[in-house]
Amino acid sequence: MATSTLSQVYRENPIHLHHIIPLDFNSVRTVPDSHVWPKSDDFSSDHRLTIPTIDLKDTDAAKLVGQACETWGAFQVINHGIPLNLLEEIESETRRLFSLPVETKMKALREPEGATGYGLPRISKFFPKYMWHEGFTIMDSPADHARMLWPNDNARFCDVMERYQKKMEAEAEKLTNLILGSLEITGEDLNRDVGSPFGAALQLNSYPPCPNPNRAMGLAPHTDTSLLTILHQSALSGLQIFKQGAGWVSVRPIAGALVVNVGDLLHILSNARFKSALHRAVLNQEGYHRLSEAYFYGLPSDCRVSPLLKLLNSGEKPRYRSVTVKEYVGIKSTNFVEALSFIRI
Repeated sequence: MATSTLSQVYRENPIHLHHIIPLDFNSVRTVPDSHVWPKSDDFSSDHRLTIPTIDLKDTDAAKLVGQACETWGAFQVINHGIPLNLLEEIESETRRLFSLPVETKMKALREPEGATGYGLPRISKFFPKYMWHEGFTIMDSPADHARMLWPNDNARFCDVMERYQKKMEAEAEKLTNLILGSLEITGEDLNRDVGSPFGAALQLNSYPPCPNPNRAMGLAPHTDTSLLTILHQSALSGLQIFKQGAGWVSVRPIAGALVVNVGDLLHILSNARFKSALHRAVLNQEGYHRLSEAYFYGLPSDCRVSPLLKLLNSGEKPRYRSVTVKEYVGIKSTNFVEALSFIRI
């Protein structure tokens, strides 16, 4: 099974336990030194600048998403077809989870070599300071960890998570076909060259209220390994995308919209035409609790990834060597932001 193979990659690249356990955010009145980040001075001052918003009912949607992937590596979509009540349910269940007492959440703590459960982001080990963040990762069924959190009352949580994953996988397939369609590449081309994509993981994110938001970081700068990521964010802003020449640009939440960003695998497949979006999460004003839910859409870990043949047959020179997803995840788990340079031709 593809996800179990991906889990094997994590088992082969364990992280230290202290890089997993979140701070007890309810017990602190000041930001501890372990969580103090240097102030960033590269935030875009042009508040009119933001990623494109694309109506998926627009007849030019494929062209527009292609342009957004090339220029930003990210965009927001409206009229995407995901029921608004399901978005409300996923946010409600995410809030219910992170509102549990610390000792309860710790029962579902992720193992050092594990891929699912409660804890800090896996990227924590690459930074000298900790992030003001707690997460909960689900691959396939949420039942095992949900039973640890709610021994007798987990049915609703599991139902919402499973319905959301199913809808997101269909949405991700639709968006992938739309994005590749802008390059005149079909889903059949992708399946022939690489394999059939699948939903790799659902990541629930919590950014608790912070006594001094300007001194802390919600989620440090990184790119996603996935083909693409679909994010539902609460009404509080915090997500930022890095754009060359502009710095960090805020992605202002739009009610009912979803944020889509290009991951490393799609960057490789497009022969670097689509930008793997560098992004981060900053904190809000004191007293606010921000939530988001990220759905990572990927490829089976035994798939071999390289620039798509249709692009190379048109005369482009490949920028990356062929690599299996498992190998690339292994490279990134030790080299992080430099991972793509290790496979560059």
